[in-house]
Amino acid sequence: MRRLQLSLALMLTIAAITQATNWPHWRGPFYNGSTDEAALPFEWSRTDGVLWSVELPGCSAATPIVWDDRVFISGVDAPQDRLVAMCFDAADGKLLWRHDLAQGTQRDGRSNYASASPVTDGRLVVFFYANGDLVCYDMAGARQWARNIQQDYGTFAFLWTFAASPTIVGDRLYIQVLQRDVPVSGRGSSRNDSYLLAVGLADGKTLWRQIRPSQAVAESREAFSTPIPHRFGDSLQILVVGGDDLTGHDPATGEELWRWGTWNPRRIGHWRLVPSPVAGGGVVLACAPKDDPIYAIAPKGRGVLGDDAVAWTSASTRQITSDVPTPTFYDGDFFILSDLRKSLARVDATGGVKWLIETPGRSKYEASPT
Repeated sequence: MRRLQLSLALMLTIAAITQATNWPHWRGPFYNGSTDEAALPFEWSRTDGVLWSVELPGCSAATPIVWDDRVFISGVDAPQDRLVAMCFDAADGKLLWRHDLAQGTQRDGRSNYASASPVTDGRLVVFFYANGDLVCYDMAGARQWARNIQQDYGTFAFLWTFAASPTIVGDRLYIQVLQRDVPVSGRGSSRNDSYLLAVGLADGKTLWRQIRPSQAVAESREAFSTPIPHRFGDSLQILVVGGDDLTGHDPATGEELWRWGTWNPRRIGHWRLVPSPVAGGGVVLACAPKDDPIYAIAPKGRGVLGDDAVAWTSASTRQITSDVPTPTFYDGDFFILSDLRKSLARVDATGGVKWLIETPGRSKYEASPT
């Protein structure tokens, strides 16, 4: 989830359109913010290096995804107060199709219901919205199925607007809902469960729903992260972070394989979690919120992992932290952008800091690096 409301303009650079690798998920083809493409643009402006730019009907915090000659984006039609799903031609920005969905786009002044990013496998594309609508189309824009997760499993209980993006692995779609167990601002119930949900990509039917318990309290139960697949040796797992814990799950059944926690032993109640997990070099990064350290976890066991699972932390330097942006893993190193400290660090998989720089300007960076 990107908490910053993005521009009304969708822009594609010249270099980006000439590259072959698809970007099917908001964290890219490898789920870690990286690509194997070369010669990507180093800098550009509103006019230089831009192939095309189109005006969108409203603000959205969703990330565009790209497959072959198509660009997909979740959005809102602000004048009509309606959620929309859109597809553009990657060559010239022409609108290929648009579907107007539910009425009502916002419940607070900070974000809207189109904050989760779409996802595709090249055959189908899925859009997910904070009102619970989950809609699947083929690449030509024909609806394949639709359902509402809130109607099926209860109203989301979040202080802020729900914004966790879905993930496709094989023929399955994975969605996490890490929420409060009590009502907040009139939403939710005293029986709320946090859960990881798997649905069939072809038909949208539930395959399983794995309840994910948590000892976190109040807002610290809320997470806006995305479930991320990663293979450890022969074991493919779905990584989930939030509710004061990092967990690994069996993608076939949802079974919790291991759990590590916590960055919040005092059970502070306002530590909602935003960054998604990122894995590489044998470790998984969990970014503790509110200016606290990064934790690199090496999940080599089953069940509840102890302190020996912590490969390293960034506790020795307060500059390496992230409250909102998700780090990137590329070429063996993690790139960690701190929105609160206004810094960017390159850290190897063992925790060695290769460089640490101050980000330019006075703006607060909340988008994730790629």
